[in-house]
Amino acid sequence: MNLAKRNLVFLAIAIATILIAGITFRTPANGNMSVRSSTTEASDAAQDKIARAMSAGPSDVARSAQIVDTDAHGNRIVLREGSNGFTCMPGNPEVIGEPPMCSDAASMQWAADFKARKPKPTNTVPGITYMLAGATQRSDSDPYDHTSEAITVGPHWMIMWPFDPKATGLPTTHKATGAYVMWAGSPYAHLHVMGQP
Repeated sequence: MNLAKRNLVFLAIAIATILIAGITFRTPANGNMSVRSSTTEASDAAQDKIARAMSAGPSDVARSAQIVDTDAHGNRIVLREGSNGFTCMPGNPEVIGEPPMCSDAASMQWAADFKARKPKPTNTVPGITYMLAGATQRSDSDPYDHTSEAITVGPHWMIMWPFDPKATGLPTTHKATGAYVMWAGSPYAHLHVMGQP
């Protein structure tokens, strides 16, 4: 193929790539050319998700935690690798019950069991989950309530281990301060502590 044909093929491929990738070109009023790609926008969105996920945990935990999200198909996506055994997730601010959180491995197991509706959690040691950016939820008593009005909950953290309010003497209703047993009477009862750790 001669040089002119090769250059035309290259130009056609470059134009097709630009159109497919969704790169937009804008010319600001001052005449400078600005280029922004969908890759840059995706990176900005990932940085926003990382910041939201990190807001859920104490800074010394979030700083070295793995940050994960899920795609539209429910597949796990690692946004940033971690080194301290905690995983932080950005949640979805548009969905009740999907707050940003940071959890250790035992809490991740507890959450996986809950999501799978196992008869009881299988973690063999207590787990810890931080929700220091606050949360919304449906119920303090029914783990599978999807219809009650949303409850706004301030910053809090949880110990994911079976807690019996009769044995501990802790209350079972939501409190703005202090601790209570959430979802008491279910296998997924756990200690809910309001405020910063």
